[in-house]
Amino acid sequence: MITYVLRRLGAGIILAVLVTFITYLLLAPSFEKIVRSILGTAATDANVAGRMQKLGYDRPVGVQYLDWLGGVFKGDFGRSLFTSELVGPAVTQRLGVTLSIVLPALAITVLLSIALGVIAAVRGGTIDKISQGVSLIGMLVPSLLLAIVLVLIFAVTLRWLPATGYAAPSSNFDGYLRTAAIPIFVLLIGGVANMAAQVRGAMIGELRKDYVRTLRARGMKNTTVVMQHALRNAVGPAVTVLGLEFLAMLGGALFIEKVFALPGFGTYAFSAALRGDVPVVMGITGFTVLLTVTINLLADLVNGWLNPKARLQ
Repeated sequence: MITYVLRRLGAGIILAVLVTFITYLLLAPSFEKIVRSILGTAATDANVAGRMQKLGYDRPVGVQYLDWLGGVFKGDFGRSLFTSELVGPAVTQRLGVTLSIVLPALAITVLLSIALGVIAAVRGGTIDKISQGVSLIGMLVPSLLLAIVLVLIFAVTLRWLPATGYAAPSSNFDGYLRTAAIPIFVLLIGGVANMAAQVRGAMIGELRKDYVRTLRARGMKNTTVVMQHALRNAVGPAVTVLGLEFLAMLGGALFIEKVFALPGFGTYAFSAALRGDVPVVMGITGFTVLLTVTINLLADLVNGWLNPKARLQ
């Protein structure tokens, strides 16, 4: 298991280097334009060349990237070109806001998906049809539209929840629950629709296998067969796509944070991309890749714990 974890970590580091290098290559042609936007329209070519040299953008792209990567290994992600704030602490602070929305949504998604998938597969009939209908609606309704509708209902009409704003859970937990309730629900609805369908399909397949019929023939309770044997094997596919759902929620947070005025990772990324703030864009890319690798590794470890065949592979 240790060898497996180390191998996956190594592959994750290689992936992070490749993704960040490609991002830097894509940003490089716009460096001069970004510098001109910083200096303003009155800047001369000499001013632009001097600032390019000061920032190190006049050197070969490969050298620039290696300098950035060396700083990352030292914990230095550079400074924002526009605000001069350190990128590492700025991204970490805003990432905490986003994760306080994404992680609860991801956890609730897993629990609800397993519950709905198992009930639909075991009971069948009307319950199964309702579950499939809910999943279909969750897949078809755009998150942005759902967010606007929920704000109109719960914030504007009923006035139960605030329409915008954010309260940190560490300082005001009640305020956090009120401000995070709608964003969390909007993020999890699509995830539940996808993962519940995965669990349902896998459970139906497992319940039709010979070992399930054998266990039932031996007199084992149906609840034990379903929860301790069939579910353990069926939940693997859902866990496997957990990393993809995490990425989808991070992407969804970009729009959700704009709708609810949350000072999170998505809002910061959107502003940095519009301005062309190279150090911030690179820091956000690096953090995103590392988060994805970590979530995928955890999903593989959980899948290996649930399914001995996955451990052998």
